[in-house]
Amino acid sequence: MSSSKKYSISFLLLAILLLSLNLRPAIAVIGPLVQSISQFAQIQSVGISLLTTIPVLMMGFGAIYAQSIRNILGERGGIAIGGIIITLSCFIRLWSENHFGLFISTVLVGLGIAIIQALLPGFIKRNFGTATSSVIAIYSTGIVVGAAIGSGSASWLEDQIGWLFTLASWSLPAIVATVFWLLASQNSLYEKPSREQTTKNRVPFWRIKRCWSLLLFFGIGTGAFMLVMAWISPFYIGLGLTKGTAGLLLSVLTIVESLTALLLSIIISRFPDRRSLLIVSLILVAMGFLMLIIAPLSAPYFAVSLLGVGIGILFPLSIIVAMDHLKDPTMAGNFTAFVQGGGFVIASLVPLTAGSLRDIFGDLTYIWMLMILASLLMLFLVVRFSPTSYNAFQQKLKELS
Repeated sequence: MSSSKKYSISFLLLAILLLSLNLRPAIAVIGPLVQSISQFAQIQSVGISLLTTIPVLMMGFGAIYAQSIRNILGERGGIAIGGIIITLSCFIRLWSENHFGLFISTVLVGLGIAIIQALLPGFIKRNFGTATSSVIAIYSTGIVVGAAIGSGSASWLEDQIGWLFTLASWSLPAIVATVFWLLASQNSLYEKPSREQTTKNRVPFWRIKRCWSLLLFFGIGTGAFMLVMAWISPFYIGLGLTKGTAGLLLSVLTIVESLTALLLSIIISRFPDRRSLLIVSLILVAMGFLMLIIAPLSAPYFAVSLLGVGIGILFPLSIIVAMDHLKDPTMAGNFTAFVQGGGFVIASLVPLTAGSLRDIFGDLTYIWMLMILASLLMLFLVVRFSPTSYNAFQQKLKELS
């Protein structure tokens, strides 16, 4: 490979990382700012949950219509449009001191994220080939790191510039990432807008059981990720810890997630059979939620670290395993969109359910219990995700095409 080619690939990889870093801060920043949002915007627990639920639901709809988005906007331009929408939606939060403004900006944030997430996995597979799993792991790491930075810096930024400016501040890195993307992707491989491909690669994924099991698996994994982002800080504040300490616990969780996801991107090629990693991740997630029930105050850092390692493995793998099932970039992108579409809808209900249960029972014990049960039940699904089963899946897909 020529030095110029290596440079362009590295430049493109950096652009993907910068984009991924901007896919969660606008959501993750909500949890640490719950007290200010509740006080000044007059929003209760269910409403706070909606500020997390709405973007995730938008991600689901974006994934469901990924093929249409790809045909209308194209991959390169569509991803840039998504970045611009995130930029503008964060910026208008400067004038969102009431619940109406917050919800409007939240819908727009979700739309921008949805467009990028619908298009980027297929783009990655098209440009990185056999290195796709490693690049997806890096992309997932960027998402987790972005969430860590967003949540970890929120309390400090609020003290310096206020909660509205803290919410709006994420417009700056978003526009930087978008400009960087446009420069780095000029010579990349990407699908352009086309009206002729509306029926191409359209497959009834819903008729295959494996598609539904992967969808459910992605939903539970992403639901766990969004749940801890939204509710770990309020949970510990409710137990009597200071806002700073609760924010520190969330920072520890997200830093551990980030480091785990980064390590996964390095070692993932050594595990062509992903099942051992999946089983370990689900057990760790279940143990972490159990610790929040039985010893939330005696071992808080241990509890959040367990969750960080478990989710740091589970979240990236939920995308990677879906991508593993197909070789064709466009087909793999459409399949991942199906999995993420339904999965994000499921995931959007998790923080909303948490808020509802908190309003009813006064704490989050019941949602922790539900997540333990869901994690353990997922073990029965993941043992079937063997590499040899991918061929059977592809054969079934051919029969239905």
